[in-house]
Amino acid sequence: MKKITRITTQKKNTSRYNIYLTKQDGGEEYAFSVDEAVLIEFHLRKGLELDEAMIDTLVKKDTLQKGYTLAVNFLSYRMRTIKEMNDYLIKKEIEPEHKSKILEKLMKEGYLNDKEFAKAFVQTRINTSNKGPLLVKKELIEKGVSQAIASEAITKYPYEIQYEKAEKWVEKKFRSTKKDSFRKQIQNLQANLNQKGFTQDVIQDVLQSLDNAKDHDAEWDALVYQGEKLVRKHKKKYSGFEFRNKVKEGLFRKGFTMESINKFMDENLEE
Repeated sequence: MKKITRITTQKKNTSRYNIYLTKQDGGEEYAFSVDEAVLIEFHLRKGLELDEAMIDTLVKKDTLQKGYTLAVNFLSYRMRTIKEMNDYLIKKEIEPEHKSKILEKLMKEGYLNDKEFAKAFVQTRINTSNKGPLLVKKELIEKGVSQAIASEAITKYPYEIQYEKAEKWVEKKFRSTKKDSFRKQIQNLQANLNQKGFTQDVIQDVLQSLDNAKDHDAEWDALVYQGEKLVRKHKKKYSGFEFRNKVKEGLFRKGFTMESINKFMDENLEE
């Protein structure tokens, strides 16, 4: 048996304590350190006798407490998923046995809860980003949230909010490149809205509102711009029917209607 001769507070971390025990020659020596929580739990004090089994228990308990303290500190910056915490503890080389106990304790205390995390994450994305629910769901799954929890969480991202966000983004981007055809602009907007994770019903409704507001003068200006570029590109290599066909094909691929293309050809190219 050894007796605690002295307990001192560490200078750099006042929540940790150095434990000194008696030596065989009657002196004392530093034995180990413990967290304040362990000190209190085991009622450690000067004069208390400890056998080897108890010393081993205290060291293991303190190792567990240090891992728990790391986890709580990791949570202090923002909420975490169970997977994120598990990965962090592995990175910190916490023993598997201790890791399981830490995760269990954090979940029991309510510090780790994937449902609450997902709910808060969706609300944050709604408040701070232009991402649609499908992309938010993908992010949740990448963070380790289950499909079921992620699917439930994005039900809090309703059609009305989606439409408002998608509409504002489209209004900002639409006609940013006035030299493209209306159809090409719509295709690009649709692709971008898909990438942002908006649902198909929202995308279709927002783009339909643009179709109703189509600017025919701007469309014609874009066609003339693209048509003149194609004329300059092909007139040195082709002539006659082949030349006209190259220009016509190029304009069609750029999304212009055949009616508008034929009008341009009739007004700007001689037979």
